[in-house]
Amino acid sequence: MKTDMHLAISLKPGDAVGHWQLGNVHEERYDVPDRTMEGKMDAFFFLTKDRNFIPHQYPCRTDFIEAYRGRTPKPVTGFEARRVWFPFGSPRVDLSGFWFRATRVECWARTMLDSAQDQVARFRFATCGGAFVEVNGVRVAELTRYQRNFEEGAAIDVPLKAGRNEVRVWFADLCERDARYYFSLELSEGEGLTVALPTSIDGARAGAVERMLEGMRFEKPFYDSGEIAIVFDEPASHALDVHVEVRGDFMSTEGNVELKRHLPAGAKRISLADAKDLPADFRHFDVTLSDGAFTATRVLGVEICHLGDAPRSTPDLKARAHIVLDHVAEKGERDMVAALARLALDRGGLETDRIIESCLPIVGDCHDCADFLLVPLLWCRIAWPERISPETRARMDDVILRFRYWMDEPGNDVMWYFSENHALLFHTACHLAGTLFPEKTFTRSGRQGREQAEIGRQRLLEWLTHFEACEMAEWNSAPYFPIDLKGLCALYALSPDAAIRERSGAAIRRLLEIMALSSHHGLMTASQGRSYEHTLRPGRTLELSGIAYLAFGKGWLGRRFHALPQLALCFSEKGLEIHPCLAAIADHKGDEAYEWRYRQGENGIASLYHFKTKAYALGSIAAYRAGEWGYQETMLHLRLGDRPESQIWINHPGEVIHSGYGRPSYWGGCGTVPRVQQYRSLAVVDFAAHPSQPDFTHAWLPEVEMDEVVYDGNRVIVRSGDGLCLLVASGPVERVTTGPTAGCEIRLAGHRGRWIVRLSDMATEGNLKAFAERFAELSVVEHAAGRLVLNDPDFGSVSCRPDATIEVGNDILDPKRWTLSGELTAFPEGARVTLPSQNQWRQAQLKTA
Repeated sequence: MKTDMHLAISLKPGDAVGHWQLGNVHEERYDVPDRTMEGKMDAFFFLTKDRNFIPHQYPCRTDFIEAYRGRTPKPVTGFEARRVWFPFGSPRVDLSGFWFRATRVECWARTMLDSAQDQVARFRFATCGGAFVEVNGVRVAELTRYQRNFEEGAAIDVPLKAGRNEVRVWFADLCERDARYYFSLELSEGEGLTVALPTSIDGARAGAVERMLEGMRFEKPFYDSGEIAIVFDEPASHALDVHVEVRGDFMSTEGNVELKRHLPAGAKRISLADAKDLPADFRHFDVTLSDGAFTATRVLGVEICHLGDAPRSTPDLKARAHIVLDHVAEKGERDMVAALARLALDRGGLETDRIIESCLPIVGDCHDCADFLLVPLLWCRIAWPERISPETRARMDDVILRFRYWMDEPGNDVMWYFSENHALLFHTACHLAGTLFPEKTFTRSGRQGREQAEIGRQRLLEWLTHFEACEMAEWNSAPYFPIDLKGLCALYALSPDAAIRERSGAAIRRLLEIMALSSHHGLMTASQGRSYEHTLRPGRTLELSGIAYLAFGKGWLGRRFHALPQLALCFSEKGLEIHPCLAAIADHKGDEAYEWRYRQGENGIASLYHFKTKAYALGSIAAYRAGEWGYQETMLHLRLGDRPESQIWINHPGEVIHSGYGRPSYWGGCGTVPRVQQYRSLAVVDFAAHPSQPDFTHAWLPEVEMDEVVYDGNRVIVRSGDGLCLLVASGPVERVTTGPTAGCEIRLAGHRGRWIVRLSDMATEGNLKAFAERFAELSVVEHAAGRLVLNDPDFGSVSCRPDATIEVGNDILDPKRWTLSGELTAFPEGARVTLPSQNQWRQAQLKTA
């Protein structure tokens, strides 16, 4: 029997060439002479109307463009096949990632095209950096703009001979921080074409490996204990070796866990490990299947929570603070925050010194996000110098004095200065470092410490004034509450300036107030201005859950932290207090419902709405950029019952690759921002996506974490605990039954799509069937000028106007009138709850009028 060592895939106009052999990515650091930059904090950097192009450019990119733009690419490596790329639905060969220093990268890709005849086919060739295409050894097209994370594309004519043609693509770029590093080659015109991917085994067997990866998924979407296993749609046709690397998100500082397993022929399931033997938090699993010499990889993600480590319940805040410190010290990721917790508990010594030493090269080399490490490093150095060895302390002092504290100091790094959270940490570090070493000269600025401290102080005063006027630019963001708290807690505990301490304390209390009001049983459930898959899908292991445990007595503890032990010290040792009523609001168990309307961001860009009962919570954003290119904004988010995993959100994916680095990604953010309008427990989400983006919208709906899920054409009815949810789509709902999100994702086909969301509870409805019947006629009608009208059994006619106002009888919701401090209303009593205004923050009290 003849063996064909190629995997054949038909290619039709509109299809991308998706199957390639890849070489290794060649990486080389790209340093340029130190220089200063001009700029300041940019509260609107993510408002990128033109395909998410970020306008800020580092000097390294300026030099790189001068050296490479418009010039014939000259590879420094040759092609050598190292792995294969399977598309899994993506039109791109996508090697995007995160690079903490400026790094020049290049890589080769190779495949074969079989043509039924001699012809000139037309393709669309695109990349974000520079690239060229060679066909049968002849270069046929080049792209050399090298514009960071901004796609350049061109229509190219490709001469093909009858028979087999070799196609090679070389692609390169300068990667700074988050980098979109990919190319695509899509057929526009051509006939009788087939991709023939070279394989080291029979092509049919290689295809079986691809199908195994295509249908691969975790047995459960969340693990709190027990066996972690992967299942496949079809049994293995041949025995396969399985290699798995378990890693954290791109910010994790700890090493990967490697697992090696064997999948026998005929098997459809493989056990990887017990949950207790793998690190907690949301983890990515790089799963590689090998059939002899042929290997291929796909990435899966899942949350792991060690419920056996769940903190005990206690009403004593200082006792919770000690529990938190001990957990971070012994079970947290081994970084500067763990070192801080250890020193706070007087657990210095060799292990603590080793943790500190492991972080110093990152800070000393000014890696991006080094400011995240530097602030707790300074806290350790200021508060407990005697608990650190003299040798380690001397090396800490060296990196503190050599660090680049702002872009007006010379450097060649790609640290991100522009967002509010990074700006806060840079200014905090500058102020505290200068205070620590008033007589020392700081290397980059040439200033003495006391001058450095004063510059930091002035910048902090500006930052605090901006925060008090605007609050969070990236509103309600689960990853950025802890970063803001990291800086504010350090200032509250350590700044010698009384005004900064007082204002930082007020800002901490305000952030905790926002958390309490936007949470459901201790977990943030709201629209977010910045989200990632690894901050949306998990609940219990997010740092916000640990902060809720500390501040409100309701939550869990994961493994990775930015601010939790610092906040614990502020509570236990620095006199920080919050109003006790916030705990009851964060874990609301009363019979009334709470409606909260408020604004955040510069110019009040985010008009936010939140409605919750003990059975459910629903949060959204109104009047926000509908129809524009999205970044990482989650527009609508809800939870049902009291199980953290019983959550739903709806978005338009920014890319179709799972667990990718796109901003927006598959789950994190929206490719195109929808129009969203919410009235209490009713909401409508209206999408009109750009034609070049994915042609579906979808909802995260983990069925196994719900108690009941019923599908009925374009309707999905869900129960978790006492919470009920009805989703009504504008077309048939497709339940995803294969691949990474099987049983967790539902889709609505098309660039245009509309979803209705209606929540209720068992006390009102009695059961799921009665709920479905009572809302059987719930629909939306579009009237002239874009007015959407929903007829609700309880609310009557709900008129949603395109200016974002909502009219329900005499009740008018107008987001333009919402305020920074917000307005809280309790139903059904109708009690108006007045939140404190800016100048009342220091009291941080909620008063019921």
